[in-house]
Amino acid sequence: MTARNARRRLVPARGIIRPMNVIVTGGSGALGSAVVDAFLDAGHTVMAVGRQKGGGEHPSGRLHWTNYDLTTAEAATQLIEEALRKLGVYDAVIHTMGGFAGGQTLPAVSDDVWTQMMAVNLYSAFYLFRAALPRLLEQRRGRLLAIGTRTAVQAAPGLAAYTVSKAGLHALVATLALELKGTGVTTNIVVPSVIDTAANRAAMPKEDFGKWVQPKSIASLLLWLASEQAADVNGAAIPIYGGA
Repeated sequence: MTARNARRRLVPARGIIRPMNVIVTGGSGALGSAVVDAFLDAGHTVMAVGRQKGGGEHPSGRLHWTNYDLTTAEAATQLIEEALRKLGVYDAVIHTMGGFAGGQTLPAVSDDVWTQMMAVNLYSAFYLFRAALPRLLEQRRGRLLAIGTRTAVQAAPGLAAYTVSKAGLHALVATLALELKGTGVTTNIVVPSVIDTAANRAAMPKEDFGKWVQPKSIASLLLWLASEQAADVNGAAIPIYGGA
C-alpha cells in the first residue's frame, strides 16, 4: 500500500449521512410539513407530531404520525415514550410547533391570549425538551432544535404576548446549551422573519411575499443542524431573514 493510499483510508468519507430517527412537532403545519419532507427525502425516519394527524403515509414506511397537545407535561412524556417504542432511539427533536397572536397593545392583551402564547410557544418546548433529554444524555448524542422569531431579538409594537413567549424560548435554548456542554447533545434555535405560508399571505395580502422566508430554506438549515456535521454548533441563534 502506498503512503498516498494509506492517507486516503484515514480520511473519513465526506457527504455520507448517517440515517437518523427524528421527532418533528407541528408536523402538519406549513413549516413542519416542509421539515418532515426534507428529512424523509434525505433518508431519515420521522415521527411527526400534531394536535391532529396530518398528511398520509410515506412509501418508505419511515413516517410515523401521532397527535398530542404538547402544552401539557403529561403529553410530552407520553410522546417520548411512544417515540421510544416505535423508533427504538431518536437522534433529534425538532420543535416547529408554535402559535401567533398580535395586533393589540399591551393594555388590550387578554389573560387568555397571554396564557395561550406562553403555553404554545414556551411551555411546550420546556415540557418536550425536559422529557426528551434523559435518553439523549444517556446515549451521549442528540440534537434539540427550536424555531424562534426575529421579533424576539428586534421587538415590534403590538406583539407583546407573542414576542415575550418567543424571547423566553430563545433564553431556554441559550441556557440549555450551557448546561449541555461536553455531553454530546446540542441545542440551537433558528430565527426566521416572516415565513411564506398561506396563512401569512392571507393575513398580510399587501406585503411583498418575495421577501419572506421559504419553509424549505428553514427545513434545509434544520436538516444540517440535526446532522453530525453540526456537532460543533451549540447555543446558536441562527437568523434566516430572507429578503427582509
